Amino acid sequence: MTCAVVGLEGEIVEVEVDISHGLPSFTIVGLPDAAVQEARERVRAAIRNSGCTFPLKRIVVNLAPAALKKAGPAYDLPIAIGILLSSEQLYADTAQTVLLGELSLDGTLRHTTGILPMVALAHQEGFANIIAPAADVKEASLVEGVKIRPATSLSQLISHFRGEIEIPEYIPDKTEDYTPPPVTTDLAEIKGQEHVKRALEVAAAGGHNIIMLGPPGSGKTLLARALPSIMPPTTSEEALEVTKIYSVSGLLPTDTPLMRQRPFRSPHYTISSAGLVGGGHWPRPGEISLSHRGVLFLDELPEFGHSLLETLRQPLEDKVITISRAQGSVTFPANFILVGAMNPCPCGYYGDPFRRCTCPAGLVSRYQRRISGPFIDRVDIFIEVPHIDYEKLADNRLGEKSDRVQERVNAARLIQHQRFQGTKLSCNADMMPTEVREFCQAEESAQSLLKAAMKQLYLSARAFHRILKLARTIADLENAGIIKAHHLAEAVQYRPRQMV
Repeated sequence: MTCAVVGLEGEIVEVEVDISHGLPSFTIVGLPDAAVQEARERVRAAIRNSGCTFPLKRIVVNLAPAALKKAGPAYDLPIAIGILLSSEQLYADTAQTVLLGELSLDGTLRHTTGILPMVALAHQEGFANIIAPAADVKEASLVEGVKIRPATSLSQLISHFRGEIEIPEYIPDKTEDYTPPPVTTDLAEIKGQEHVKRALEVAAAGGHNIIMLGPPGSGKTLLARALPSIMPPTTSEEALEVTKIYSVSGLLPTDTPLMRQRPFRSPHYTISSAGLVGGGHWPRPGEISLSHRGVLFLDELPEFGHSLLETLRQPLEDKVITISRAQGSVTFPANFILVGAMNPCPCGYYGDPFRRCTCPAGLVSRYQRRISGPFIDRVDIFIEVPHIDYEKLADNRLGEKSDRVQERVNAARLIQHQRFQGTKLSCNADMMPTEVREFCQAEESAQSLLKAAMKQLYLSARAFHRILKLARTIADLENAGIIKAHHLAEAVQYRPRQMV
């Protein structure tokens, strides 16, 4: 028995081996991809180099269920053991054992991607033993209560099944610290831009999307990179979600079995649609899923192209992305904070008091219209980042440190956690109209202010709800039970203003 990965979930696969008389051949059936087909050569060499004989007969390997497409090299080990059992070079009861691992030509077990979801499924299905590569044992042990035996090579596993040695069960070190590394960008190091730092604090406290607009060199990228430093630490559940995505994508560092640090992804604007939202012939997570529970930073936002940005509309609303292909649909999580940075015009200096813009008026208007109204409607905070004065840059005094801001953000998130107890919501940005009506109660003066803003700014129903959610977050930062007028006033000022 072994496992396949479909999307982010595992599925049990049974490896059947039949050896019969006839011309020597080695056939693998059951919708294998090229990596599985190449297992024939790896398995043949690994068996010979592990002190066993590769049978020169007609060998047929079936990977069941046959309708499920099989991808990747994780089937090497179960195929090799199946051949040894079928050729009677090995006698063992493997009915309750799941085998996972890629073989090298000398029989050594290599690191295999997607170990975490496969082990989770095997444990859920009630298998007593799991054999996994020793390099992946820490990742596999993240599943609570699982019995894992780490193997280093095929020859070692053969000796284990023959009773010559015993591969001991792996006991995880509970004292091992998976504390995330210290942040590299602290808010205290950023000069000036206090109103932008406040907007980032609100965004982190409620999980709101934010777009920063300003001239080149005003600090937009640096501010975006500082956002993870003020976001609340990941919970165990969130860390496992992120680890599963990175495990399937093959991006999990070997020395980091658990992703405790919130992801920060910054794709270039030349990225393809499949690279951003996920896809490919075998659907893989894209950048929006790799930034799950973290930050997706899109620098030079208008350069990403209209169609590429429009594909983000569904995941921004639903927090998941569904990719449909001929063989079926796969859903990946995509619950991230979007941070966009853009210049006001192609040259970057429209409206700058220190440098004249060289762009024609029509070009400025067309540049800003590259971002559609429906996309902007899904962004809660739109903030301008002005040019920084010399006096602020030359000032040696540090600003407020990220850990101080993070304390306020954690307090606001705790209020939201208690508010949404028993629901699937985690922060204010996730609220639907039903929750907005229940939890976003405003005092009378705040309601009057919102009514005036709706009329003057011609706000949509979606913008109406987003303002209320943003005001709820600002109130949570002050530990206020009801939304007051100044909370709503701050939320309204974060709406985009027509520049041209």
